[in-house]
Amino acid sequence: MRLRHVLTFAAAAAIALPAVVRADAGRLKDAEAVLSDMAGSKDQDIPSDLIAKAKCIVIVPGVKKAAIGIGGQYGRGYISCRQNGKWSAPGGVKVEGGSVGFQIGGSETDVIMIVQNDRGVDRLLQSKFTVGADASVAAGPVGRQASAQTDATMRAEMLAWSHSRGVFAGIALNGATLREDSDENQILYGKKLANRDIVRGSLKVPKDAEGLMAALSKY
Repeated sequence: MRLRHVLTFAAAAAIALPAVVRADAGRLKDAEAVLSDMAGSKDQDIPSDLIAKAKCIVIVPGVKKAAIGIGGQYGRGYISCRQNGKWSAPGGVKVEGGSVGFQIGGSETDVIMIVQNDRGVDRLLQSKFTVGADASVAAGPVGRQASAQTDATMRAEMLAWSHSRGVFAGIALNGATLREDSDENQILYGKKLANRDIVRGSLKVPKDAEGLMAALSKY
């Protein structure tokens, strides 16, 4: 009887493990779709030239409202930085806490942040980073608004966009904490790596991330 229970548990574990890998691949696909949907050639998208000049980019698909308590959110996504003119392999990030004031009635909100200077990169690559507290963050312009950026926007270390139900909102993740997702990096690279080592190194892009890297390479 005990042997049958052990075999049943082992079989269940064997089935569950591939599901974890598939979920990771699914999130990478979601990040690719978010980038394609929020940035590009349409007049009301994130201006492609801002992404082209970015030092780093953070893409978090489907940030969710906290189920308990007042305020807060949770999401998982990816960071990539430029190395010798090319985008680095992606590192995992987690989003926790902060205000959900940017939500537009939807249960999930897609978020993109770009880092405009080296100081912002250093802050973002800390093991824990609080949006709006550890660095200056401004709402990113959309479409033709890019030509009318204010001095405050130009001076900001980071620009942020949130997108829900096809509509852009204001600053995303204000007050939220971004931290390394070591579990995600473990899945992607087979070992736990710090994002600083990933985006400043020369790691081979994981196969599941090739679509996201292809989308980024357009900028």
